[in-house]
Amino acid sequence: MTRSPALLLVPFLASSLSFGSLGAEEPAAPSRPHTETLSGVLLSDPFRPLEDFSDPAVLQWVEGESRRARTALGALPGRRKLIKKMEAFDRRRKEKAYSLSVTDTDRYFYLKETPGDETGKLYVRQGFRGKEHLLFDPASLDGDDGRRHVVSRISPSLDGWKVTISVSANGTEDDRILVMDVEQKRLYAETIDRCRFASPSWTEDGEHFIYNRLRPVTRPGQNPQYDSQVFLHRVGTDPETDIEIFSGAKYPELNIDGADIPDVSYDRESGRLFAFVSNVDRRLRVYTAPAKALLEGRIDWKPLIRPSDDIHDFATTATELYYFTPKGAPRFRVMKTSLERPDFSRAETVVREDPEALLTSFALTSGSLYFTRSLHGVEARMYRRDLSTGEERRLQLPFPAGSAYISSKGPRFGDIWVTIAGWSRDYSRFRYLPESGRFQRETISSPASYPEYRNLVVEEVMAPSYDGTLVPLSLVYQRGLKRDSGNPVLLYGYGAYGKTLSPFFSPSMLLWTTRGGVIAVAHVRGGGELGDRWHTDGMKEHKPNTWKDAIACAEYLVEKGYTKPERIVLNGASAGGIMVGMAMVERPDLFGAVIPQVGAMNPLRGEETPNGPVNVPEFGTAKDPRERRALIAMDPYLNIRDGERYPAALVTAGMNDPRVSAWQPAKFAARLQQATVSGKPVLFFADGEAGHGMGNTKSKAFETLADVLSFGLWQCGDPDFRPER
Repeated sequence: MTRSPALLLVPFLASSLSFGSLGAEEPAAPSRPHTETLSGVLLSDPFRPLEDFSDPAVLQWVEGESRRARTALGALPGRRKLIKKMEAFDRRRKEKAYSLSVTDTDRYFYLKETPGDETGKLYVRQGFRGKEHLLFDPASLDGDDGRRHVVSRISPSLDGWKVTISVSANGTEDDRILVMDVEQKRLYAETIDRCRFASPSWTEDGEHFIYNRLRPVTRPGQNPQYDSQVFLHRVGTDPETDIEIFSGAKYPELNIDGADIPDVSYDRESGRLFAFVSNVDRRLRVYTAPAKALLEGRIDWKPLIRPSDDIHDFATTATELYYFTPKGAPRFRVMKTSLERPDFSRAETVVREDPEALLTSFALTSGSLYFTRSLHGVEARMYRRDLSTGEERRLQLPFPAGSAYISSKGPRFGDIWVTIAGWSRDYSRFRYLPESGRFQRETISSPASYPEYRNLVVEEVMAPSYDGTLVPLSLVYQRGLKRDSGNPVLLYGYGAYGKTLSPFFSPSMLLWTTRGGVIAVAHVRGGGELGDRWHTDGMKEHKPNTWKDAIACAEYLVEKGYTKPERIVLNGASAGGIMVGMAMVERPDLFGAVIPQVGAMNPLRGEETPNGPVNVPEFGTAKDPRERRALIAMDPYLNIRDGERYPAALVTAGMNDPRVSAWQPAKFAARLQQATVSGKPVLFFADGEAGHGMGNTKSKAFETLADVLSFGLWQCGDPDFRPER
């Protein structure tokens, strides 16, 4: 039920390619002396001018650096071969389906790509075996201006007769909502713009839906994400006549902060409305009212869940509230209380905490509750609990899975599905048949074979961190790998928001292993692999644990003979940029290259960006002295030291990124170029046709991954990735 709309970021080569050989001399990054003392720390911020992307000199530098990066990456012979291999992998699968939604009436709505498609088209079919029909191709919106559209969300009505289609262009995540009559395959006249957050929620009658909309920008310096509003829309009418039903302005007594994101869902089980006040804090804040209140002029919202209740997810029946909490159970449990008169202090335990495995999700069906657990974030298990007898048993999944995602239609229906995958096993979707205890494959995507990976080895190990904490570390490589310290390692991590890096299957990323390499995924603190405490131990003043865990994983790989420091490439994206940047700053000798992608590289100043305030619960605020010290300590840009031999770096940004403003990676790259004396390249690429990675076309995704792999292999000394002269 959770609505979570918050925007959640080698010696040979050093001598063979210097800065000067990367292309024509580009203008220097705009800078000026800027120092200030905060929390007793003298800070230097010479590249603050780069925060102004309206300055022509800044744009000139960004464009020049991006051209230089593209020239350098384009000169790597192996890069084009990687892309061709990715394209060949794509052609092996006739169809790839995703974003599946099944209605009460068993209509399947999903996005599907074929090898000839750049992005998913919307299809519908009646039942799993029904004939599919094309409903919408986002390419129909593309024009001559270079804007490429993608479908970011689909939301069918409960009966499946209508569907909302959210589309955005070039990674902006600024959705426009279109509404379609499914039978007629006809779009209604209205379009609703400024819809960045969450999917619309349909009401029972199939004629109305609820959605969040940003306010129009009317003044310089206005934060476009502040004070968004929730409206009720009637299909076929002008959106400007929609009724506002939830916002900080309409209900000032609820004390909704301008940075918070309001959202409302209709719940068919209870006939109630649930209003969420969201940011990146996983602890829910929810209000409720009868659905009939939509017809009233003003809704009497009553508090249902407060952050102090420490509830992270919930589901309902007509009378009961089932919820997912770490309160008193760091690895989570499921509790039950009355929906009409909830009493969380006296709630009944439905699924107990397991001291070894993390409870990761649950779903209700008629008479049963299904749930999943994960051991160290990498071994998935599925269970069924009979709600009438209390009998609970583990289900035998069709194959050993690293990740498992369950879905149902809710407590009115018996349907339950699970999608499972692993580091070396492709995603497969199954329907569970409780009568026989069997799993029946219902994967819409076509099968594909990858003989290149039939001999993959997956190792799950525990690396001791600086304080003795054991950190899960996943290793994937080809059988026969020698531990002679010569293997290139792509070390990936994240460590924020309690997000778990569950095993996933990516044939394109696995190309690293075909070059004799090891893919290592570090499940560092700040993530959710080992429970709620694992998350909080990587937040705010505890954030150093995140990058110290990454350092420990790198040291483990060296100690065990997998590799040596100059052949470790550290990679992370978004909030993972903090992990990458600070690990580099603290141990520049331990890495051959670092690749922060669209990274949060200047978190002390992040609060000044449109998406910054909503992230305060995770990283802290510069307005609080204690949290400000923590922000300074976790800021890669501010902690770079002059005269240090830093590793090579590929730093990327998206010019249309609504989550991490492009100037954060820009400042980090400029400062690193200024400070390093290693002679290794520091490339900065800002993509003018992309955002945070969401909404990329297929070709863009291939090119982005090829940049990461080829830059890493170049710096690891792979002869096929030596730059052409």
